[in-house]
Amino acid sequence: MEKKHINTNCIQAGYTPKNGEPRVLPIYQSTTYKYDTSEEMAKLFDLEAEGYFYTRLQNPTNDAVAAKIAALEGGTAAMLTSSGQAANFFAIFNICSAGEHVVSSSAIYGGTFNLLNVTMRKMGIEVTFVEPDCTEEELENAFQENTKCVFAESISNPSMVVLDFDKFAAAAHRHGVPFIVDNTFPTPVNCRPFEWGADIVTHSTTKYMDGHATSVGGAIVESGKFDWMAHRDKFPGMTEPDESYHGLVYSEAFGEKAFITKATAQVMRDLGSIPSPHNAFLLNIGLETLFLRMKRHCENAQAVAEYLEKHEKVAWVEYPGLKSSKNYALAQKYMPNGTCGVISFGVKGGREAATVFMDSLKMAAIVTHVADARTCVLHPASTTHRQLSDVQLEEAGVSPDLVRLSVGLEYVDDIIADISQALDQI
Repeated sequence: MEKKHINTNCIQAGYTPKNGEPRVLPIYQSTTYKYDTSEEMAKLFDLEAEGYFYTRLQNPTNDAVAAKIAALEGGTAAMLTSSGQAANFFAIFNICSAGEHVVSSSAIYGGTFNLLNVTMRKMGIEVTFVEPDCTEEELENAFQENTKCVFAESISNPSMVVLDFDKFAAAAHRHGVPFIVDNTFPTPVNCRPFEWGADIVTHSTTKYMDGHATSVGGAIVESGKFDWMAHRDKFPGMTEPDESYHGLVYSEAFGEKAFITKATAQVMRDLGSIPSPHNAFLLNIGLETLFLRMKRHCENAQAVAEYLEKHEKVAWVEYPGLKSSKNYALAQKYMPNGTCGVISFGVKGGREAATVFMDSLKMAAIVTHVADARTCVLHPASTTHRQLSDVQLEEAGVSPDLVRLSVGLEYVDDIIADISQALDQI
């Protein structure tokens, strides 16, 4: 068969059993792998042969799921990590060192903002944040001679800003650096960042990809399109000999899989944020229904957003599927088949009224999570983004009254009924 539909890849990609082998992807719950000779093992350690020798670097279960995610995104290679936070850190740290610089959209998840603004600054990596709706001139002015990548979210968590891929990709490539996009919220079902100029895609697989809030995880996918050798002076880690592997040059030895190979062989080798094979197995089960679930999430969220928009006690609603949304045009351009199931809105009466609303919900749960089968709700300013200053909250698009509602897969009339009775309590 030729290129398969993404629905088929959700089910079939990554693992093809041979005659007599298990139909379902097995869990290879082993730390180590046996070989007959020392020479065979030595070739694996030198990256001269493919195979498995220690699960911190590679595992058959993990690799099959990573291959499926690469197929879904249209990439050349992928790797799994223990969390979405680890995926974003590895993706950036793989090409950035102390004394270097990152340009990032300010409208990103609070934990990622802190990763860039606090932890990576301690490591000597500086960051300049730009508003996602900045002008091309403002974006251009954010770059420095030592800028090594541009980072953004396809749909920002929780402000629901849809990224202008063309603007950010063009700026990154003018400066000869890769464009890294966190595609967690729309997933590859609804957004294809590589088709819009992204070079590296990350995911918190904990969210829609898993879909059932069972397993924390992350993924990094490489497009294979960024020409590291054309910018060899900017990326010596990719284009010059790695002495920890006897002078191997990743871009020469591994071509369109160079980024993921380096991230695995070097960064994962030393930092070790791997998922367990069992978690990868559960993730794969979630991926098999991803295409079907995303359609239902979007249908339910659209109905809930339209209901909220008309409610007298709701001050504002932000959902890219609403024609009144400032993000509607970008969503139609980059995600015409739907966005995700997350809605941001504010109730009249501010933070206090938002608290009453959330405490009055009977079916939707207050949890530090988003994007699974069950409807859930959170107040980001006092939880996931509470470490940010008022100015940083504003830059991230998180107002004090913002309620993040993750619309699940329940019957939509039941979701709306729960929201309605909670709003009645205000």
